[in-house]
Amino acid sequence: MYKVELRRRVRQSLDKLPEKDHRVVITALESLEQEPRPRGVEKIRGTELWRIRKGDYRAIYYINDREQIITVVRIGHRRDVYRGI
Repeated sequence: MYKVELRRRVRQSLDKLPEKDHRVVITALESLEQEPRPRGVEKIRGTELWRIRKGDYRAIYYINDREQIITVVRIGHRRDVYRGI
């Protein structure tokens, strides 16, 4: 079983989401503990990052298989989340 860690900035972004979307994203992140690469997840080209989609929001994360840790590096709206990656 993997452990999901959220960076401080990610927690702040998560708190700003609308309540309905907040619950959906939290559920998706919790499901990563069981399966870090669920169906529909894609690797971001040119990086070691993965992304999961939930509605208009995306969670970008890194998987450390050796230590079984998933580090969520960014959560945001699909139009903004990929900037600067």
